[in-house]
Amino acid sequence: MHHEIEVKLEVRNSRVLKRRLRELGFRVIRPRRRESNRLFDFADAPLRKAGWALRLRLVDGSCLLTLKSGAVASRSYKIRREIETKVDDGERLSQILKMLGMRESFRYEKHRTIYGCEGSAESHHLAYDETPVGNYIELEGPRRWIDEISRKLGYQRKDFVTLGYPTLYSQGRKRHNGRRTLAFPPSDAVGKA
Repeated sequence: MHHEIEVKLEVRNSRVLKRRLRELGFRVIRPRRRESNRLFDFADAPLRKAGWALRLRLVDGSCLLTLKSGAVASRSYKIRREIETKVDDGERLSQILKMLGMRESFRYEKHRTIYGCEGSAESHHLAYDETPVGNYIELEGPRRWIDEISRKLGYQRKDFVTLGYPTLYSQGRKRHNGRRTLAFPPSDAVGKA
């Protein structure tokens, strides 16, 4: 189990951002893929109430189960303990969780492209996420690295988003008159990362 330190940055202009990533030496290390994320909880939502999350992520036939603890108090960063493991059969695991009394409490999808930079540690993570509620850069790594990269991309600490995607989707629903399903914009509107 390790502590995950991350922030999201709302993408204002994807073309400008992608050009800046190239200028900084970032290259695509995992091409754009669609992710399906399912959160599980018990009926009375004890995990959500405690700020915890049990997530099953499905990407290109592979599955990853992640447990995240409640966030550690921080003004600028989202800091959580995290443990994850690969799962051979996500659908069977989903059935097991349901048999244990859990239910799928939330589902969200996004397209994610992973970028890397020569000289960056493997623990330093930059993802470009395209979602129905907006596009975001997610930076995960040491605070100093997050501060440096965000500054080089033209962001300040006041721009840091520490909300998770379930909250961002919920806020997006409110902005779209309560629609339960939010669709991705047409593919030509977001472009490939």
